[in-house]
Amino acid sequence: MNKNDLKELLNKVKNEEVTIDTAVEKLKELPFTEIGNYAKIDNHRALRNGYPEVIFCQGKSLDHINGIITKMLAMGENNILATRASKEVYESVCKITDNAIYYDLARIIIIRRKEIIKTENSILVVTGGTADIPVAEEAAITAEVLGNKVERLYDVGVAGIHRLLSKLDVIYSANVIIAAAGMEGAIASVVGGLVDVPVIAVPTSVGYGASFNGVAALLAMLNSCASGTSVVNIDNGFGAGYLASMINKMNGEK
Repeated sequence: MNKNDLKELLNKVKNEEVTIDTAVEKLKELPFTEIGNYAKIDNHRALRNGYPEVIFCQGKSLDHINGIITKMLAMGENNILATRASKEVYESVCKITDNAIYYDLARIIIIRRKEIIKTENSILVVTGGTADIPVAEEAAITAEVLGNKVERLYDVGVAGIHRLLSKLDVIYSANVIIAAAGMEGAIASVVGGLVDVPVIAVPTSVGYGASFNGVAALLAMLNSCASGTSVVNIDNGFGAGYLASMINKMNGEK
């Protein structure tokens, strides 16, 4: 239940469309809803953070994922976002709802139940290479589901910096930029030195042995001398997309 759902419930009580007893029963579930002995859905998440709890599927059984989604479907009208979901998880979810959409590269499931209204100001997602696209797509899809206009600029790393510089008009028009890269992670510093908007750096686990599955890119991004650059965890496209959405909606139109 989000703020609008709560207002609607109170109005229904006021107009005598819903009894007080029914309203009390609904409000009892506001803090959290316990499902068996394996999950507690945080019903206050939308009230506190503006968006309902997101389901992280990796490591969860199909039965647990379906149980959580079934309960969330019964509790409200919000769109549901599930991350790190395999094709097997998607096929299982399709048995309980017809509204599921699967984004294979991003490994994201969206259960669409209402229209997504997007901002006019945009988030730009940039990658150093093509191999970084799965993480970038997790960020981009997350930001889109949260109601943002998203642009993409892929495979523009420092090995061919002219590719990035040929798109300065796109870069300068963004309100927030997400820069995803493995190897040495240099693209985040380069972009950060070009713009006056927040840059969210996402190290990816792409590269040869000394990249240490993204640790080299993570350390390079943490040590960036480009002011206004922040860093999320290795391969954390979801975290970058979520943070970019929060910043984009605070900043207003560019």
